[in-house]
Amino acid sequence: MYRQGDVLIVPVAESAVPPGTDRLPEQPRDARGRLVLALGEVTGHAHAVVGPGTLVRETGPFGAAFLHLPDGGRVVHEEHAAIPLPKGWYRVVRQREYAPGAVRVVAD
Repeated sequence: MYRQGDVLIVPVAESAVPPGTDRLPEQPRDARGRLVLALGEVTGHAHAVVGPGTLVRETGPFGAAFLHLPDGGRVVHEEHAAIPLPKGWYRVVRQREYAPGAVRVVAD
């Protein structure tokens, strides 16, 4: 497993990728050509992946996200060291926090 700030990246065996993942909406790359895993609402910084691959995400704030890196890649962020990722499939999980009466995604 890999963690960068409030983002957890969990390797998933190809055989364990949920059926229908290939039909989830593919996320576009940002203006810098990166796959953005999470955008900091406060700072504007992004946890992003550099390299060839695709990111698909279910709709909604708690929707599952899956990253496929056929050649590997790197997770980058303006305030964290880069993390190299080997080729393969990953589930991307945003950290959540409890606030009285609600569960929400952590604001960065």
